[in-house]
Amino acid sequence: MATSRRLHLFDLDGTLIRGSAAAVEISRQLGLSEEIAELERSFLLKGLAPADFAVQARELWAELTEAQVVAAFEGAPWLHGIREVWAEIRAGGDYCAVISLSPDFFVERLLDWGVHAAHGSRWPAVPFTAPVDREGILNAAAKVKIADRLCAEFGVTLDDCVAYGDSMSDAEIFAAVPQAVAVNADHHLSGLATFTYMGGDLREVYELVRGHG
Repeated sequence: MATSRRLHLFDLDGTLIRGSAAAVEISRQLGLSEEIAELERSFLLKGLAPADFAVQARELWAELTEAQVVAAFEGAPWLHGIREVWAEIRAGGDYCAVISLSPDFFVERLLDWGVHAAHGSRWPAVPFTAPVDREGILNAAAKVKIADRLCAEFGVTLDDCVAYGDSMSDAEIFAAVPQAVAVNADHHLSGLATFTYMGGDLREVYELVRGHG
């Protein structure tokens, strides 16, 4: 009996981008690394809500240009082998998606790398002429809701999913699927992952789950 198709759900910040995040890379282009580091600390340690983070980041990035977004994306410390893994997933008849709290104008660039779907928080277009819509900013629970929608779209269930993540915002999706991989993860995912990986190559990550469907 053939195994059912699987949907591979990837986090972005800290997972596909090792040791960094879209917001950090964007801020680096603007010379605002210290400012975004303080905002990240408030988010990670002081309970700053994702929507509040986005509103404050939007203020920091008031002068952001499309060219700076491109430079941030291209200069980010991506794991090696992302395109190859997604091509292999596609070739095997499975599906892959990225779900991230980061801005959609950054996350959706991964569609060009071969992922089936890329979902980020809804931000105004760059250069900004509008404020952030708080309702469009994702949180950890939204990751599970989007995963549910993707399952319906691809004709699978959460029982057919594998999640890849690194931090507290991935805990809910890890709890919702049968297999999960902690990739360069912090302590928030301790005990929640089926597999744990430390390193810099997504091909090695994928080796852990290949054949375990």
